[in-house]
Amino acid sequence: MGTIIQVFVTGGTFDKEYNYITGELYFKDTHLPEMFELGRSTLNLNVKTLMMLDSLQMTQNERETIYEHCEATKAHKILITHGTDTIVETAKYLASQKLDKTIVLTGAMVPIAFGTSSDGFFNLGSALAFVQTLDSGVYIAMNGRYYTWDNVRKNRETGYFEPLS
Repeated sequence: MGTIIQVFVTGGTFDKEYNYITGELYFKDTHLPEMFELGRSTLNLNVKTLMMLDSLQMTQNERETIYEHCEATKAHKILITHGTDTIVETAKYLASQKLDKTIVLTGAMVPIAFGTSSDGFFNLGSALAFVQTLDSGVYIAMNGRYYTWDNVRKNRETGYFEPLS
């Protein structure tokens, strides 16, 4: 069946739903199992929801929870879905813990619930490929690229992630 890839869900725009009556975004359940099925993934994945949270609401306590789960899993390949607003802060915290594992965080600018206008499917597929091929370390995968945790920022004017240097 191959190497186990641990997938941790933390929420973010990735998993938000749209309320057609109020126009608000909210959380219900993660879309990941359905996405893996639609993508015809044959990887050995273990999906676990840790929280369903907008990353702007994430505190150090939640980051510690994410770390504790990364440390506890037997898997050495870890993919984390996360809100894009504070994904860099979480990546920095995880890197400071110096786990000897490959950890790739990814997210979406547009909710998966919006269908083909969402970048989520593309980012998830890219992150799955990167987590299987990159060396131990902490990375962010967005827009078809990967970045090391210490050389990335979200450009709030363009909506794209880019290297610092």
